[in-house]
Amino acid sequence: MKNILLILIFTSMAWGETPHDSMHHTHEGHVHEEFVDGKKLEVDPERFDKFVMDLEDTQIAIVNVQGMVCDFCARGIEKIFKKDTNVKKVDVDLSKGKVLIAYNVAHEIIFDDIKEKILINGQNAIDMKVINL
Repeated sequence: MKNILLILIFTSMAWGETPHDSMHHTHEGHVHEEFVDGKKLEVDPERFDKFVMDLEDTQIAIVNVQGMVCDFCARGIEKIFKKDTNVKKVDVDLSKGKVLIAYNVAHEIIFDDIKEKILINGQNAIDMKVINL
């Protein structure tokens, strides 16, 4: 059995693949007509109103993100921030290149921390604005 496994590994390596290639996500096939660079601080007003509904004593970080090209990117960012116990709520708007993150008003929002989390997911946080509710 070990010999068969070794043959499979060496065969895939000979074809230019590593044993883990099938686990990596590529953006092939995720071509969009327009590249969303996230530079404008444009937030969908309806989406924002829905996001802040039922939130009190909250500050919202509106983060401009460059490099989100598919829903997989957006869900990855969402997942990273949902793990943060300081985050009340998160919304990723792929079409506008924006991430809305709700924090308790007492929490210190540090842009470098947000940038690092987004970079881990493969995108770049290029700007941020904070709004207190």
